[in-house]
Amino acid sequence: MRSHYCGELRESHVDEEVLLYGWVHRRRDHGGVIFLDVRDREGIAQVVYDPDTEESFALAEGVRSEYVICVRGKVRLRPEGTINEEMPTGRIEVLGKQLEILSAANTPPIQLDEHVEVHEDLRLNYRYIDLRRPEMLERLRFRSKVANTLRNFLDREGFLDIETPLLTRATPEGARDYLVPSRTHPNRFFALPQSPQLFKQVLMASGMDRYYQIAKCFRDEDLRADRQPEFTQIDVEASFMDEEEIMAVMEAMISHVFKENLDVELGEFPRMSYADAMRRFGSDKPDLRIDLELVDIAELMVGVDFKVFSGPAADPSCRVAALRVPGGASLSRKVIDDYTDFVAIYGAKGLAWIKVNDIGAGSDGLQSPILKFMPEAVVDQLLKKLHAESGDIIFFGADKVKTVNEALGALRLKVAQDLGQVRPVWAPLWVVDFPMFEQDKEGALTSLHHPFTAPSCDVEALASAPLAALSRAYDMVLNGTELGGGSVRINQPEMQREVFKVLGIEEEEAREKFGFLLDALSFGCPPHGGIAFGFDRLIMLMTGANSIREVIAFPKTQSAACPLTNAPGQVSNAQLRELNIRLREVKNSS
Repeated sequence: MRSHYCGELRESHVDEEVLLYGWVHRRRDHGGVIFLDVRDREGIAQVVYDPDTEESFALAEGVRSEYVICVRGKVRLRPEGTINEEMPTGRIEVLGKQLEILSAANTPPIQLDEHVEVHEDLRLNYRYIDLRRPEMLERLRFRSKVANTLRNFLDREGFLDIETPLLTRATPEGARDYLVPSRTHPNRFFALPQSPQLFKQVLMASGMDRYYQIAKCFRDEDLRADRQPEFTQIDVEASFMDEEEIMAVMEAMISHVFKENLDVELGEFPRMSYADAMRRFGSDKPDLRIDLELVDIAELMVGVDFKVFSGPAADPSCRVAALRVPGGASLSRKVIDDYTDFVAIYGAKGLAWIKVNDIGAGSDGLQSPILKFMPEAVVDQLLKKLHAESGDIIFFGADKVKTVNEALGALRLKVAQDLGQVRPVWAPLWVVDFPMFEQDKEGALTSLHHPFTAPSCDVEALASAPLAALSRAYDMVLNGTELGGGSVRINQPEMQREVFKVLGIEEEEAREKFGFLLDALSFGCPPHGGIAFGFDRLIMLMTGANSIREVIAFPKTQSAACPLTNAPGQVSNAQLRELNIRLREVKNSS
């Protein structure tokens, strides 16, 4: 057994005999003295072999990068002039007495001794080598530390760590399920859970009172930088607590995590309604580090001859909004054209703009291809409403509400990043007062969160005006990223049936899919609520990684595949027969 980790050695260990295990990070031969940088998960120690130890010196001459070795030696101070203050172990070295090669290594396909750009496919194919890089190792150490902080906090708050099943049935969580065929129940399927939602509600009906779990969840959906088909969430549920009490505990938990692991004080978590977030920022997860805001200008545009603006201004289903960007007048026409292409991704048909070169020069100080369509009086009113100043650029959106919000909301983030207008702070908030339902393209109602969220109205009001109903839901947002979402749940079977009815789920279907939940609610279920945080997303934010793949040990690719194991893979015909499955030929779309 090792006596120390390599990265733990300090001046206090001088003259101690040590036994180290690790990988050869680098080998250097300096005129008959061999230096081995030996690396383990805690860091690197320099080991020196001289010709006096003939057998070990000969072995040291033959080792190469990534050999696994055992070192026995004595800690000593480094000679003057050789101290490396950039290394925690840079004031000491180990005079090697014995050396044992435990495992030789081929030349690794990924360089570990310096920061180099490596294609992600190569990194995932050789993930066991990629994880040896100090950056990746530190992220996984940090992840483990944060998980421990969370568990300790929730344990102190009286929450019970309870595991819920991974083999369950399909539930309407908003994404496709991963299905698992059942051998013992032919033609029937389990589903991997998109969340433990129904189980944790049943736990509240069971009297567990407070539950948590760092849970594996699965969603078969299109991937993005912050999405994976297999992900981890911090799942929390509590009885006899309303939304204010739940938010207070979760606020304290996340603040504690940041203080303990980053020594960061998050401060207050302001509240913002969903309606205000969409109106001001075009997003239900606004990044408050950015001061730019969307401003409604429909009342100014109703009477203009410019139909691009006047048409949407007169349509209640549309929105006309402006985004003033200080310093944006310096943007070139090419950059503006690039922004036009960017908003097209979100369905915008174009991007109108006005540059305010000199606010004091009236119309002569403005530059825009749309000025000829707009009366000077309207332009003056517009500039006053937006508090425009010299050097600004104003971008416009005029279309369906959803299109304008998504396009200008995304443009707000991109322009701020490009112009360096994102303040280097942590900016948390709660978004509250979400609508219960939204309409899809066919006009059918769907849950904005999930169908077990409690409305803030009674059954009668919900039935008579479902689109007017607000939910008792809340999302925690940090720097423009949704960290977690939750709600007070429905604990009365009558309300749950009404929500199902509004969603077009008839009684028979509700019984078939959710009968166990309706029964649990009918046998005395306490008021309860909870929240789920994206654990991978939290670690990504805290470490400054660009993707959750950078903080997961073995992530999937953009196509939901694992290059390391070649999963998903084929199975034998015998296995398929046992499962009563026959494969259908997949035709090549090309």
